[in-house]
This record gives sequence, C-alpha cells and structure tokens, in this order.
Amino acid sequence: MDRYQETISRSRVPADDAVVAAELAKILEKAPENANPDVYRLILNSIDLTTLSSEDSVSSVAKFTGRVNDFDSEYPAYGNVASICVYSNFAEVVKSHLDIDAVRVCVVAAGFPSSQTFTAVKVADVAMAVASGAQEVDVVLNLGMFLDGNYEDLSDELIELKHTARDARVKVILETGALRTAERIRDASILAMWSDADFIKTSTGKIYDGASLEAAYVMCRCIREYFDQTGRKVGFKAAGGIRSAEEAVKYYTIVKEILGEEWLTPEYFRIGASSLANSILSALEGTDIKFF
Repeated sequence: MDRYQETISRSRVPADDAVVAAELAKILEKAPENANPDVYRLILNSIDLTTLSSEDSVSSVAKFTGRVNDFDSEYPAYGNVASICVYSNFAEVVKSHLDIDAVRVCVVAAGFPSSQTFTAVKVADVAMAVASGAQEVDVVLNLGMFLDGNYEDLSDELIELKHTARDARVKVILETGALRTAERIRDASILAMWSDADFIKTSTGKIYDGASLEAAYVMCRCIREYFDQTGRKVGFKAAGGIRSAEEAVKYYTIVKEILGEEWLTPEYFRIGASSLANSILSALEGTDIKFF
C-alpha cells in the first residue's frame, strides 16, 4: 500500500451510497428553515457568476462584467457576487473592466473541462491566466489518472498547478458526475486536498452530470475530516445545474450542518452558476427579476 492509498484507507467518511443517502435525508429536513432573506443574501454573495460559452468574446465578457458593476449601484443593499468566472483567455478583459474590488477574477484553466492535455500546457495556461489578473483558478482533476490508480502523477500535477498559481486560489474540480459513487468521490476529495487544493468543486457542468446533493455531502464530510487532521480549511464549491434558490438553500444547509458557520462565507463557500443569481435576487425582491 503506497502513501496515497494509506491516506485514503484511514478515512472514516461514509463510502456506502445507501448510508450517504440516509444521512443526507436527515440534513435536508432542516433546509426549509434556511429559506430566508439572510441566507439568500449570503448565497448571492457566494456565487461565482459564470459565462463559459463557445460564443464568448471580448465584447460579450466586457458586457457581462459591466452588469456586475451595475449591480453594485442598483442593488447596493445586497452586496455583490463573489467572482466572475470565465475562460482563462478572458482574465484580462474582466480585470480591465471590473470596478468592484470585492469581486474576484476567476478562470477555468488547465485543459478545462476534460483535463486532457500535456501537463506543461496546463501549467502554461495557469501561469498566463494569473499573469493576466486571475485571482482564482478552477482546474479539473485528471480522471484518467484517477481511474487508473495513478495517484502519484495525479497529485504531482495538482501540486505543480497550485505552485504555478502562486497566491491565486486553486479550486480542484472532481467531476463528480463521472465518479458517480460515494467511494470514488471520497477518494478524489482526499487526494485533491492533500495535493494543496484551496477548494474542492463538484463539476464542470460541461460533460457529465453537474452537482448533486449526495456528492456535496461526501465532499463536505471529507473537508471536515481533513480540517480535523491538519487544521487547514478547504473551501467547497458546488457547480453545474444549480438554478433555483430552493436548490441553492439545500447546498447551504449541507455546508452549515457538516462544516458549520465558519464555512458560510464567500471565503470558503461558493456556487458556480449563471442563472442562479437572478433566482436569488427574485427571492429577495419578491418579484421575478432577470438582471444578469
């Protein structure tokens, strides 16, 4: 047994899908009590507002960024989103047009969404994105290496990407829709965190199924266990298909019940979405709003 397998074998996070489903159901019974304006506002402030289209351009990303600037003046009572998330080649566009210091520049990079390219290309992409102004970098865990059990190369690559990112925060996307089982999601979560991930993230939302509540439960349990072992706080990000305030509150509830209030800040809790912000804003305003 190598050191990677040994670390995984020590985990006490549930790896049985039936157990996960049962424990999750108990947590979600508490979700309705969290459907209130204070929680909606926190969720809004935790959104990585995302545009990842093949049709993205300098002008469209600049316009997208402009809406975030406008939101700050039109709805000042609510605060703003956590970040604007774009393809790595648009980092400089967001940086040059963004007027809100509290909103961070986030990119997807390193062979997103498949992670299937040379490590050197991934490193160069991350380096160029950070040099262009990216403050957060979302990268995909190499599923091929993971499924082959090639944990050493997988870990080495993630550590190199984090080193390349320097002070930028790295969110490692597990692609839980491909991993499917609680056991695989647990193992991937552990490997990512021990490979210096600042966040672990559910999905790309591009190839496989997006976020699931079951995956969120397992990932948060892994984050809690890792924190208890090391004292280092790793963030959680749900992404892929989260469109309604009701859905978002369920993810909030999982984080609250497993990780606690310490994690319920944009520093450690994010939701990657494009349409969710409008749903949250509508819930806050009590009327249908399509601002973004």
